[in-house]
Amino acid sequence: MLFNSFVFLGLFLPITYVVFWSLRTAEGRYRWLALTGYVFYGYWDPRFCVLMAFGTIVSYVAGLGFARYSDPVRDARVRRWCLVVPVTTDLLLLGFFKYAMFALRSLEAALHWAGVGATFPHWQIVLPIGISFYTFHTISYIVDCYRGAVRPTRRLSEFAAYVSLFSQLIAGPIVRFRQIAHDLEALGHADRTRWARLGISFFITGLVEKVLVADSLASMVNPALHHYATLSTGGAWLAMAGYALQLYFDFSGYSTMAVGLGYLFGLRIPQNFNSPYQALDPSDFWRRWHISLSTCLRDYLYIPLGGNRHGTVLTYRNLMITMLLGGLWHGANWTFVLWGAYHGVLLSIYRAWGAAWNRLPRVPRQLGMAFLTLLGWVLFRSTDFGMAAHLYRVMFVPTAGTAAAAPTWAAPLVFGAGMWALAGPNAFELHQDWRPRRRYVLAGAAALGVCVAFMLGGAATPFLYFQF
Repeated sequence: MLFNSFVFLGLFLPITYVVFWSLRTAEGRYRWLALTGYVFYGYWDPRFCVLMAFGTIVSYVAGLGFARYSDPVRDARVRRWCLVVPVTTDLLLLGFFKYAMFALRSLEAALHWAGVGATFPHWQIVLPIGISFYTFHTISYIVDCYRGAVRPTRRLSEFAAYVSLFSQLIAGPIVRFRQIAHDLEALGHADRTRWARLGISFFITGLVEKVLVADSLASMVNPALHHYATLSTGGAWLAMAGYALQLYFDFSGYSTMAVGLGYLFGLRIPQNFNSPYQALDPSDFWRRWHISLSTCLRDYLYIPLGGNRHGTVLTYRNLMITMLLGGLWHGANWTFVLWGAYHGVLLSIYRAWGAAWNRLPRVPRQLGMAFLTLLGWVLFRSTDFGMAAHLYRVMFVPTAGTAAAAPTWAAPLVFGAGMWALAGPNAFELHQDWRPRRRYVLAGAAALGVCVAFMLGGAATPFLYFQF
């Protein structure tokens, strides 16, 4: 089910909202949120609800184990088993559905390159939508319980509501249990009106980002990159700049709507984007882009590997491992791995020579970082290395071809969206509390009306991060 669909806006959300606030106990609200989460997820394919339920139960039982065996010294062995078994189970499930065929195809290609004619079966494995996100939810919960950073919940309904929370279930943000544990505990006496205005405002802002900006860009970008072999140099730059903005406003729009939906149900979901194209350096970019993922990679991978505590060489190694796996998290394709390596190299170079970079004026640093980020998006968007190589060649070697297979408004739209991304406020910097300003209410109603009009003009488009 899509946030930008009429079945969600006109049926699912109103029913879920009205019933939720008519319930008077925390237990009732947990159960309702869990049930609606499974309905929301099962709308795509009910079979995979079983997979999510299995992961939920495994992680919940692990939390009970940590609650029972709470002494880190006396119960160390049992606690390690409570950590290793469920995390391994979650990773094996993720690995099978997302990476099994990628691994077999890569091994097959490597053997053929070595002259060994081995052939492996090609199974048609359907990738469960959002599996990377809810798997990170369960793993972060288990690890935080093991570290003592969070008190395990004894309520299965509460934990099930957390894992299946529809507002952030299939494309994030990756919300850690400890980030919303307080709000979950207080859900029984939450006030419906406390954050209602914030919820509506954030949701409409995200809808504008998705429907009016990202989907409009997609109508130009998708045909252009589908026929990338025909693009001219100018067309390639316009298409890739459009894609960089489409990806940002699409995912930022989803995350902003998730924040708004969280407020509507009494839960504060953290910010996931902080104007990433206003970043001044590679480290700054990853503090602003997909914040929930970058902080998870930092806390559960980079720091446990040693971070920057064991010398320069190991620091660079840890950076590269973290970014390689971060790239692979996005998809089972070597282009994602190379994209992660690219950002690992940028971070390493900045770590070595960042002092010189930081002495430059702000504007050149921002534009330079935006340019380097756009070059990385070529790898991220390409289906294979051939497509990436062709785009790089066309972008840097003057080439004749089509301008971009785009309407005349494409360039102005890219320019306007680019100015918003490079210099404008993000959703958290806008005035989101409408009271008592009538003009804000009218502006919100007008924005919603325009979004609905655009939605009536075409089918609801999936969010780009659903594929990850």
